[in-house]
Amino acid sequence: MWIVTSFGFFSVVQKPQDAAAGVLTVRARVRRDLEELRARYLPELGDVVESRGTDYRYRGRAPRAAVAEALRRATLDVRYDNFKDEVDAAQGSARHEAYLGVWGDLLALQREEQMMWRPARGGRGG
Repeated sequence: MWIVTSFGFFSVVQKPQDAAAGVLTVRARVRRDLEELRARYLPELGDVVESRGTDYRYRGRAPRAAVAEALRRATLDVRYDNFKDEVDAAQGSARHEAYLGVWGDLLALQREEQMMWRPARGGRGG
């Protein structure tokens, strides 16, 4: 799961070793993003590990329920009416521009919605 917030960008996954431990791995491209997440919402986040040979350079592990609670609390704290403006104010123009690139790519999906749609594989219901 990708999570894009005004204070950081995260990828949350369950690595094979996470399942038995009841944790999730929270990954980031920027160390400060994980530090902000820990300080604001996820004090249970373990040590931030740096791995230069991986897709996401920084990662930490936290209990699944704590990650879910952190996301709930972050959602309850939303007070802005324009996400991109909030990112610019909170993190500056470089992060704003990076997020704007993602926004633009996703806008292209909206414009090409019919061409991009594929029925869900093995979906529920029916």
